[in-house]
Amino acid sequence: MKRTLVALAGLLAVGLTACGGGGDPLAGGPGGTAAEQPPAAADVIRIGSANFTENRLLAEIYAQALEAKGVTVERQFGIGSREVYFPALQDGSIDLIPEYSGNLLQEIDPETTATQSDQVYQQVTEKLPDGLIVLEQSTAQNKDAVVITQETAQKYNARSIADLAPHCGELVFGGPPEFAERPYGLPGIERLYGCTFAEFRSLDAGGPLTVSALADGSIQAADLFTTDPTIEDRGWVALEDPKNNFAAQHVVPLINEAKASPEVRETLNAISAALTTEGLVQLNRQLADAATNSVESVATEWLAANNLA
Repeated sequence: MKRTLVALAGLLAVGLTACGGGGDPLAGGPGGTAAEQPPAAADVIRIGSANFTENRLLAEIYAQALEAKGVTVERQFGIGSREVYFPALQDGSIDLIPEYSGNLLQEIDPETTATQSDQVYQQVTEKLPDGLIVLEQSTAQNKDAVVITQETAQKYNARSIADLAPHCGELVFGGPPEFAERPYGLPGIERLYGCTFAEFRSLDAGGPLTVSALADGSIQAADLFTTDPTIEDRGWVALEDPKNNFAAQHVVPLINEAKASPEVRETLNAISAALTTEGLVQLNRQLADAATNSVESVATEWLAANNLA
């Protein structure tokens, strides 16, 4: 019960503060809700993003590439978690968002057992609600991972979640609020590995709160993204997942089918063809230097380097 209350409170906070200090970018006005946001004009693509830096960057790459082709776009970045932005796609509040194949599939089919790339992608294409489609997926993947420090890995001789499982009751786990309830989150880890952590702390989605808590020892295990350069830079250990709790997570454009013209499809598919996992790690490393790099400048540089704008 304690975990559920913490998660629900955190999820509410995400919905209310998804855009930092600016409120919900989908709200129709003071006191508004996402459902009150009118659809974009027929010749405009409204692009959304989740509330973490990599997804904002991918959304900005989509936006700049489409603008270079003469497409009018509106940006609605930092919406929040999937539980917030997926309904916005369905009701037309936004038209396009960078998604991750495995987590998207579990959103539309929580009972799925698909974990491999091709199977996940096929099921996503078959099970999406009417009016939404995915375009070509990239080879780039950003998966959730259970991450521990090198000291914790040595203490428990742990290189996989299975290795850590006998000791989970001694550890505090931190991550985004929704991780407590999502099928691949704590429920999946408990079901597949018998790993029940002593406590769950609601923090952020692969962001500074989670990184700081793992670094200072207030949590001993965390949900971080595999493209986060912090893992490599700090010598942390992303535990192996031999039972495939975390499905394939390829970056893929999720779009309102009515807005997916041939030119839009070609532009976004070209971006997917150029994205790699190693490239995402490097892009995230650039963004970590906020003093000299912004989402906009990194997107512009990447598009130019790949002859896409």
